[in-house]
Amino acid sequence: MLAEVQPPETSEHPAIISAKEVSVYYSDKKALNAVSLDIGENQITSLIGPSGCGKSTFLRCLNRMNDTVPGCRVEGKITLDGHDIYASSVDEVLLRARVGMVFQKPNPFPKSIYDNVAYGPRIHGLAKNKDELDDIVLTSLEKAGLLKEVRDRLNATGTGLSGGQQQRLCIARALAVQPDIILMDEPCSALDPIATAKVEELIEELRENYTIIIVTHSMQQAARISQKTAFFHLGEIVEVGDTEQLFTSPSDERTQGYITGRFG
Repeated sequence: MLAEVQPPETSEHPAIISAKEVSVYYSDKKALNAVSLDIGENQITSLIGPSGCGKSTFLRCLNRMNDTVPGCRVEGKITLDGHDIYASSVDEVLLRARVGMVFQKPNPFPKSIYDNVAYGPRIHGLAKNKDELDDIVLTSLEKAGLLKEVRDRLNATGTGLSGGQQQRLCIARALAVQPDIILMDEPCSALDPIATAKVEELIEELRENYTIIIVTHSMQQAARISQKTAFFHLGEIVEVGDTEQLFTSPSDERTQGYITGRFG
């Protein structure tokens, strides 16, 4: 059964992941305070707000990346298809395959382009033989819009690609383990405008088959690519709604202040 929805979701985009009263502590410091947010399936949801407002902390709760941070404590409840992802029975490795992540700075492994993409499927046993693995690698590179550029050099090192290509390789690596949700933590902040445009175009294409949650400092980027936007401030969600509505007629003066540049 779906949890209570905020804001009301249409049946077209039911909530696939739902956070209720989520608070996060780093030792004694409270980084998130009672955040509730539902993420609609096959939508792009942007998380915006000033530096240090908790948006990346929240993103990392959604695939338990905060588990790797010493002294970090998460309270509240996060469900994926109605199942508590913090339940003791949940395997974090399998969760992170289903909820993939692309980081701010491209981080390809010091391996070949092929082995970067094949790494996850090998660990999770997704391919029975070399032919199946080849198919997963080529399909993932194709979905990431990179195959044409690297088809003839799959054995070359992934770290030798340009910044934009490296980021698309990291997206291909996330796609290779067949996720439902892709988390992106400022995926374009280290890229030039041309590479950014390519990654944004790719993100929009991926929405057909994946649910995408993106942290971005660029309000223009959020306005361009997302259907829903949540504005974070001082560890809380101030406002969440349809992107166009939030940017054109926000209901909270703090949102208005941020998007007009009066603070942040």
